[in-house]
Amino acid sequence: MNHTAQTQRTQVRRLPERGAYERETIYSILDEGLICHVGFVADGAPFVIPTGYARQGDMLYIHGSAASRMIRALGTGVEACITVTLLDALVLARSVFHHSMNYRSVVILGRSRRIDDDAEKLLALEWITEHLVPGRWREARHPSAQEMKATSVLAFSLAESSAKSRSGPPGDDEADYALPVWAGVLPLSLATGAVIRDERLPAEIELPAYLRDYDRAKRAASRRDAAIE
Repeated sequence: MNHTAQTQRTQVRRLPERGAYERETIYSILDEGLICHVGFVADGAPFVIPTGYARQGDMLYIHGSAASRMIRALGTGVEACITVTLLDALVLARSVFHHSMNYRSVVILGRSRRIDDDAEKLLALEWITEHLVPGRWREARHPSAQEMKATSVLAFSLAESSAKSRSGPPGDDEADYALPVWAGVLPLSLATGAVIRDERLPAEIELPAYLRDYDRAKRAASRRDAAIE
C-alpha cells in the first residue's frame, strides 16, 4: 500500500488540503528530520519529550535509558503521539492575522514494541546512529554488554500516521493587497557550522569525509530515490 491508513485520529481536519497520507511524503519528512517529540501520559501527568530517532521501512525507532520515565511508560504499552516538524520559512503577510510558516510535519499515533532481542536492538541502534551521521557506525566503538543492558529500544509502526505541510506565499485578504506593507517569505534552513575538534583528539586524526560532506537534505533525498527505485 502506498498510503497509510487514514483514521479519524490521523485525518487532518484544520485545512485538510494540507494533509498527506502517502508513505513517500511521510518517509521523506522523517528521513530529513533529526528530532522527534514523544507525547505520553505517565504517573497521571502528560509529558512531551524530545529525542533522536530513525526510520527503517514502516517503523520508527527511539532509544533511551532503561530507567527513564519515558521509556518505562512507553514500554508498558501506553498510547503515544510522536511528531516531527521541519521549518522551511517564515511567511509574512500584510496583516498579522495571516502571518504563517512554511513547514512539513508528521504525526504518528500508536503503541510501542519493546525490542528485547540483542541482535535486533543492536541493529536498531545502528539505524539511529546512521540516521544522525551516516558513516559513523562503522568507525565508532559499538555498545558494550553493560551499555546494551542499560539501553532500551522501542519500535513504533507508521501505520497510523499522517503528514501536513504548507508552502508558498502569504495569502492576504483582497483589500489588504493595497497596503504599503512588505510581504513575502523568509526561507530558513538547518545548516552545519565549522566543526570543533575535541581538545583530546590526536592531531593526526583527520576529519572524516562523512562529516566534511554532511548534508541531511541530500541524505534524505537519496533514501527517497532509493526507495522509489
